[in-house]
Amino acid sequence: MKSIGIIPARYASTRFPGKPLALIGKKPMIQRVYEQALKSELDTVVVATDDERIQEVVKDFGGLAVMTDSELPTGTERCRVAYETLQTDAEFIVNIQDDEPFIDPAQINKVLALLRGGEGSIATLITPAKSAEEVLNPNRVKVVVDASGRALYFSRQAIPFLKGVEPHEWSDHFLYHIHIGIYGFTREALLKIGDLGEGKLERAEALEQLRWMEQGMHIATAVTDSRAEAVDTPEDLHTLEKRYFL
Repeated sequence: MKSIGIIPARYASTRFPGKPLALIGKKPMIQRVYEQALKSELDTVVVATDDERIQEVVKDFGGLAVMTDSELPTGTERCRVAYETLQTDAEFIVNIQDDEPFIDPAQINKVLALLRGGEGSIATLITPAKSAEEVLNPNRVKVVVDASGRALYFSRQAIPFLKGVEPHEWSDHFLYHIHIGIYGFTREALLKIGDLGEGKLERAEALEQLRWMEQGMHIATAVTDSRAEAVDTPEDLHTLEKRYFL
């Protein structure tokens, strides 16, 4: 079955406007993400953008790009609209973050393996927490899974709660997992998501995957020790440039 990787890329960003076009090692960041995705087992890679400047840059380096509405609320929704616009016959779709210029292609392959193996109609990755601070940080999304690796719940809160143990010691007594923000979908799952309204759990935690789970959709997970370095601010970009190109 064919697969496609879609990279949602918006120009507007509160902390870093024009981020996909920022140069890192003399290449636009969107190009580096695209080239890493091409190293995976994906059959096709495309950028879904809301800005003609990004579209032109992608075309200039020989990539594929499709225009989408700037008002789309999430990267997942941008992926869905792009998929429908392309009218592709790909059965598996992977949503790849546009701000991880050195994403490991093996991570994309892990997500594809879950979909190909029929582990779930939605797939994602998790990684062991590195510290107590990370476990307690609400910006690091935690996830608990069942014995087969299917996600039971995602939360900004540290889950599970360890009775009788001080929170700063929780990571010494339990292996917590952090969510890695890459998603894979079967065609049916991606199209179904477009018809779902906001859920109560999603509204409470501001996590879109809870909308899907609240509607009974299953999310398969695989563990990875690799973490892509995301660029949220110009300072992050400068840090990566120093690390890889100086």
